[in-house]
Amino acid sequence: MSSSEPDRLVPPVTPHEHCQGNLMATVTLVQYGDYQCPGSGLAHRIVPLIQQLLGAELHFVFRHFPQPEIHPEAYHAAEAAEAAASQGKFWEMHNHLFRHQSRLADSYLVEYAIALCLDVNQFLAEMASDCHTPRIQADIKSGIQSGVITTPTFFINGLKYNDAQSLEGLLEAVVRISQNER
Repeated sequence: MSSSEPDRLVPPVTPHEHCQGNLMATVTLVQYGDYQCPGSGLAHRIVPLIQQLLGAELHFVFRHFPQPEIHPEAYHAAEAAEAAASQGKFWEMHNHLFRHQSRLADSYLVEYAIALCLDVNQFLAEMASDCHTPRIQADIKSGIQSGVITTPTFFINGLKYNDAQSLEGLLEAVVRISQNER
């Protein structure tokens, strides 16, 4: 791999990210995703299987990598996830967005905020103010520095998983690393 395409995660995972599972797990799986990307949608169905299989041995992190040139509603969807996060409901919105991937227009995002019992006035104010742009841009920048070109892109224990076309292979790779780390 050339130096212009790093294969290491930059920056490393911190406890302040959107994460699930044990911080001290033997395997850390980082996903760069786009809520409108069909591949990210497929990955969203595989990740819970990996989490279930590995349990406390897995620490999962999601970083935003919306690609508005291909998926015009992805950036606002990322902002909606961050607006939900400010009310303690990132993962609920994250799951909702992937379950309704084909309906990510702004009007739907408001419906999702209502369905998740968010403070809708706060949600709307945050969406209008672009206050979550720095967080999303930081994720995009880290993705670019880490060699992310498309979504989904995964890193296992800080190393880029290079077979994004095979999500079943991702499951096998994570399990293999978990077993080797024991």
